[in-house]
This record gives sequence, structure tokens and C-alpha cells, in this order.
Amino acid sequence: MIGKNNDKKSLPIGHSFFDEIIENGIYYVDKTLFVKDIIDKDAKVLLCTRPRRFGKTLNQTMLKCFFEDTAPIGGKDTRSLFRGLKIEAAGERYMERQGKYPVIFVSLKDARVGSFDGSYNHLRYCIADEFQRHAYVVEKISGEDRNLFKRLSNRTGSIDDYRESLRFLCKCLEEYHGNKAVILIDEYDVPLENAWSRGFYQEMIDFIRPFLSRAFKDNPHLQFSVITGCLRISKESIFTGLNHLEVISILKNDYSEYFGFTQNEIDAILSYYEIDGKAQVLRDWYNGYLFGDTEVYNPWSSLNVVSSWVTRIDEYPQPYWANTSGNAIIREMIDKMSAEAKADLETLVSGGTISVVVHEDVTFDEVYKEADNLWNFLFFTGYLKKVGESVDSRGRKVVEMGIPNREVEIIFYDKIREWFRDSIAEKNLDAFYNAILSGDAETFQSELLKLLEDSISFMDSAENFYHGFMVGLLSNSDRYRVKSNRESGHGRSDLVFYSANGVDFKAVIFELKIAPSVKTLPTACEEALKQIEDNNYAAYWDEEGYDEIIKYGIGFYKKRCRVLKG
Repeated sequence: MIGKNNDKKSLPIGHSFFDEIIENGIYYVDKTLFVKDIIDKDAKVLLCTRPRRFGKTLNQTMLKCFFEDTAPIGGKDTRSLFRGLKIEAAGERYMERQGKYPVIFVSLKDARVGSFDGSYNHLRYCIADEFQRHAYVVEKISGEDRNLFKRLSNRTGSIDDYRESLRFLCKCLEEYHGNKAVILIDEYDVPLENAWSRGFYQEMIDFIRPFLSRAFKDNPHLQFSVITGCLRISKESIFTGLNHLEVISILKNDYSEYFGFTQNEIDAILSYYEIDGKAQVLRDWYNGYLFGDTEVYNPWSSLNVVSSWVTRIDEYPQPYWANTSGNAIIREMIDKMSAEAKADLETLVSGGTISVVVHEDVTFDEVYKEADNLWNFLFFTGYLKKVGESVDSRGRKVVEMGIPNREVEIIFYDKIREWFRDSIAEKNLDAFYNAILSGDAETFQSELLKLLEDSISFMDSAENFYHGFMVGLLSNSDRYRVKSNRESGHGRSDLVFYSANGVDFKAVIFELKIAPSVKTLPTACEEALKQIEDNNYAAYWDEEGYDEIIKYGIGFYKKRCRVLKG
């Protein structure tokens, strides 16, 4: 495959800047008609919310390259970047706006710091960098404005100075250029999510609220602004009094094709790299998102898997999106969820759907207050997809949600496994182990029922779930070891729990069966014990000299079980 594709453009793995991609001849999925829609709709302040790694930064840098007047900052020819792209073909009506405005570009996506002081300091540096980029404006400002500009550039301004900084920079840019400024803010909610998870949320709100609202509310120096993030944080907490804010969430059709890859774009990528035969695998793993009425693929994961196939066609897909951080929310969710929410999670991971009243305004500090808030958070951040939509009796929008694809399914599975492993480690299982080792089937069954009630059923099939469930429980013993599907006699027993301390030579053989109903649980147990005997699973342990071999047949049905000792 390397030789076959070595004349192809490289894929934009790790490249988030539009000009870098175009100038280096890297493969680009053309999203430049985003510019046309922005011009046509003429929104004053546009907030586009999309999951992480869905092309927000690339689109923001594309807008910067299109609209920015670069004459005072080196005069880079940005018009040539759009040669042959869709926006150029849209006509001169749009291209005449190219390079006409001063642009303020601030990315907050790296503002993940452990304290408010550290996080604020990072934001201060981001703002100061933008002032330094526009240092040429000091030629046309004087007095206190000149002093304030220098303080902000030198990172010596007060916190109040930085709260007002975007509005002030707009004013300075308009005075110099004679045109109002465009503000582009990428990943505006990262500092808020970081602050929420680390315990200084209110302090960050107190900075971000005036920082943004002063820039966008009644700002006479603003041409327009585009803001991106994962969530729409409620107006009350962030965008106070900003009545002209237009929010484009994943529920709306506007701009729906500009974040993520459409089917046509995926087909073009596969065709270009001559790996069309991988279309269904790609679809199963990374498709399934619905933005408005547009079905899209996760672009980050799609590009990564295509890159792996270009090198080695039989490479197995990976959960690339899972490895870009941010999945701790799933684990924390499982720790805190109610019994009702846990039941909903079981429905989701078994391939079902849940119906949730949609709240597009989210505040991080209310995520765990109600189950609906939690599902909304997961929906808008890309862990769940829209399957259907309706209106309830109170006129509220209700979205039917499911897990979008194999990749996200794996994220849920892994976090549930992690939760189960850690929760088992915290339990006192002495009564459970003692019952097993003493042959007390009745107590063993009683303890197993309690543990099942606290668990989450989530595996591909019921049998796999119960097998993994039992392995997790038995692996917590410090005196006995557990073997899974060990060859013995004429086949493999499901599980063996055996002493390994050289003192007591005892082995416990388990065979698990899934019952079709509660009534058939005893029959399932009998079949399991018969299989142990018919296949002589005890043979190996007899030969190893184990003094006592205990045999259990276990029948499972949902969260019910029956234990029978042989």
C-alpha cells in the first residue's frame, strides 16, 4: 500500500491551520462555503457548537485567512489560498470580501490548567499575543489608550483590563483600518469545563462573562463574530444581555455540513486513496452523527483510520477519538448516576435508545442535578446521537438518543469496565468468597444477587457480560487465582478459581449458562453441571493433586441468578 499511494497528498493528521494545509499541499476537505453562508446570513454574533475534534479550529483559521486584512502584518497573500476552492467558484460577490477586515483570533482550547491563577494566566498570555500581533496600531492611538494597549501587550494589565480587552482591541483596530473588526474565538468553553472539573468554576465565570459580553454586546466596533465550542452555556451565566446571539447547535440545519465529513466527502477520500473497499467498516465505526438533518462522520477518527489503511490495508480500526482526552465525564457519570439513569445506560449500551427532553442551554455545575442534564451534556458533546425527534404534551422538544457508532460504544464499555473494577476493589467480598470455597451454594447465590443488582449489563452478548462479571469478582481475591476458559478434559470450563499459595489445594470450577426466562434458571444450572461432568473439566485439577474440587453450575437471566452445586 505504501508504494501504491506514495504519490498521494498527505492527510491532515495533526494539522489544524487552514493556511498550513493549503500551502503544504495536504489533502483538504473543502468547507469554504461556510464563508458564503456566513456572508449570506449576516449574523452579528454566531455561536457554533460541535463536539471536540470536529473541525472547529480548522474552520476558524479558514475564516481568519479569508476575512483578514493582512497588509499591516506582513502582507501575506491569503487570496491565493482559496484558488480553486468552492468559495472562489461562488463568485466575486463573496471574494470581494476577502482580506477586508482586521481580525482578532483567540483560541482557548489549551486552557486546561489546574488552578484559577494558572488558567487566568494562560488566558492573559493568549490575549497579549493577539495584542502583540496587532502592535502596529499604536501608531494611531495615544494617551491612556496607548498605555493600556502596551500593558495588555506586555501582560501587565489588571484583571479588569483583560476583561475589557477584546472590546478595546476592536476599537483600536477600527481606528487604524477604518473598518470594523471581526472576532473569532475558538473553543470558548474549554476554560469553563476545565474550571468546573477542577473546582474554580465561579471564579472563571466571573472573568469569562464580562470578557465575552463586553466584546459582543452593543459593540460599535464589531463587524461580526464567530464563536465555537462544544456547548451552549446559558445566557444567564455567560452571554448576559446578548440578544443578537445566534446559536447553531447540532439540532439545527444551518451550517450542518461544515463540521464533520458527509458521506460524499468520505466517498471522495476513500476513492482518492484507492481504499473504497473499506467504506462499510468506516461507516460502522465513525459515522452516525446527525447535525440537523445531515448525517456526518467523525472527521478526526476517519482521517486517522484512513491514514492507517494507506500504510497497511488490514489495520484494525481504533477508538481514536477516545484517545484525545475528555472521556472522564463518562466515568464520573457512572459513579454518580441514579438507579434510573443506570437503567437508561444499560439500554443505551445494549443498542437501545432513550427519550430525553432537550435543554440547549447547559451549565456545567448542573450536569449531575438531573438525569436529563447529564444526557443533554453527552448528546451535545458527541457521545450520543439523535435518532428521532418529537414534542411532548407540554410543548418541549424531546430527542430520542442512542450511541452513534462502534467507536463511542467502546468508550462507554471501557469506562464501565473501569468503574466495575474499581467499585469491586472497594467492596468487602469475604462472605462471597467464603460461601464459594465452603460449598455453600445458597449463600453464594444470595451474595451474587446483591452484586448483580449493583452492576451494569453492557457487553456485546449476555454470556460475555456474565463471564466478564464473574472474572471481575473472582480476580479481587488475594489468596486465589482465576483462570478463564482453561483447557481441561475434553474442552474448556468457563472459569476456575484455584489456590496458588502452596498450602490449601482447592479448585472451584464454574460453568455459566444463560436462561431464556426466570422459570428456566434451575434447568440452566443442571445443564451447566452436566457439561462439567460430561467434559471431565476436573481432570486437570485431579492430575495436579488438588485435594478438593468444587463444581458450580450458574444460571443467569438479566439480574437474576441461580446457583447449583455439583
